[in-house]
Parts: sequence; structure tokens; C-alpha cells
Amino acid sequence: MKDLVLTEETLKNEIAQARAAAASSDDLEPRAQTAYYDLNSNRMVIELRSGATFLFPPELVQGLAGASSDSLMQVEVTPSGEGLHWEELDVDMSIPAIIMGIFGTKAWMAELGSQGGSVSSTAKAKAARENGKRGGRPRKTLDSSGS
Repeated sequence: MKDLVLTEETLKNEIAQARAAAASSDDLEPRAQTAYYDLNSNRMVIELRSGATFLFPPELVQGLAGASSDSLMQVEVTPSGEGLHWEELDVDMSIPAIIMGIFGTKAWMAELGSQGGSVSSTAKAKAARENGKRGGRPRKTLDSSGS
């Protein structure tokens, strides 16, 4: 591997490029101004620098599900505004990820998805009873082409 010689001029150029990239990201991606836990609604509230507000239930976030109100209240906004941090819970979340609906690892998200269809309701129970009265789900039939 070739040794890289870093001159002062090269270093200054790279720092300038990094600052420009960070400024561009700040303009394009959501950044938090403040964040807090609202006990009354059981929601985390993120107030963005743009003036918009985003709320979500903490149970959706890997590491926050089942956490106490006191622990949830200890949320901190990272200095860049790009993330949230809960020191006591050892949880860090990206603001853009949260807004996109990514609340944890792929495995965590798959588990959340599997829970979504398992919710029972009065309407579902009634529909199942009515369907049962008619003989249950219709059987799949082959069309005339045999497929």
C-alpha cells in the first residue's frame, strides 16, 4: 500500500470538503432542535430545526420498548441534531431513520411487522364469524386452463 503524505494544504482542502458536505446534509436531512418524552400521550416528541414536529410511540424503538417514563425522559439530542441518545438505556437513534420508520435492526423491524397483522379487534372477530357462517374461506379453484 502506498504511503499517503498529508500536506497542510491537502488537510485544509479535505476539512473544507467535509464542512461543505456537513452543511449540505444539514440542509437536506431532518435535524432535531429538541426532543422530549410526553408522558400524557406516551410519545417521544422531536421538534425539528425546520419547525416541523414528529411524534412516535417509544414501544416501536428497539431498546425503548418497556423502558420506564423516567428513562425515556432522559433523551438527549446529539450536538449535530442528527440523532437521539438515551445514556441510561444505551440507545442511539438516527433522526432520518426514525422519520423513515426505521426503528431498529432488520430483525427488530421484522418482529414489529409480524405483530401488525396479529392484532385482534371487534371488527375482525365479527368478520371471522360471518365468514364462518358461509362455510369459511372460499376454496381456490382451477381455471379452465388447468392452472
